[in-house]
Amino acid sequence: MPHTASRYLAEGPRVGIRHFSYEDGAEFTARARESKGLHQPWLFPPDSPSAYTAYASRLIEDPAKAGFLVCEKGGEPGDGAIAGFININNIVEGGFQCGALGYGVFAHAAGRGLMREGLGLVLDHAFGPMRLHRLEINVQPQNTASIALARSCGFRLEGFSPKMIYIDGDWRDHERWAITAEMRASG
Repeated sequence: MPHTASRYLAEGPRVGIRHFSYEDGAEFTARARESKGLHQPWLFPPDSPSAYTAYASRLIEDPAKAGFLVCEKGGEPGDGAIAGFININNIVEGGFQCGALGYGVFAHAAGRGLMREGLGLVLDHAFGPMRLHRLEINVQPQNTASIALARSCGFRLEGFSPKMIYIDGDWRDHERWAITAEMRASG
């Protein structure tokens, strides 16, 4: 069910971001099923009610995680439709103030610039109210769309890690991209 702008943590011209809720399961899983061809072999978002409940509960209840839905805005009947998701995982506070980003766009929203706008809102929220200092993205080198998104939002390439993350039955190489609050402020 579409959500009103009053539930958004932040808004841009075309999207708003808000936290996950258990009530988002039906829409999220339907969009994940519609987007398998776009997502695989890079990521595998939950596409069943039980998988979504487990996934959302980690994002909602674990203080070391923060999940954001990127939702379309506008005066149309589909206002509030979920365009994609951005999660901050492995949040470490104290002297580190860092987290690891993961994200995905749904097929109906791909190529429209909505995730770039949504990621910008998440970065502002992470470096503002969340008081984080650094965010990292680990992406497979062949995932050119994800790399383009990271680059367009000001992330810098910091290195390469062979066989870093186990995905789709194998250990996959990843590039490490990062941005700091200072980089975001000067960009």
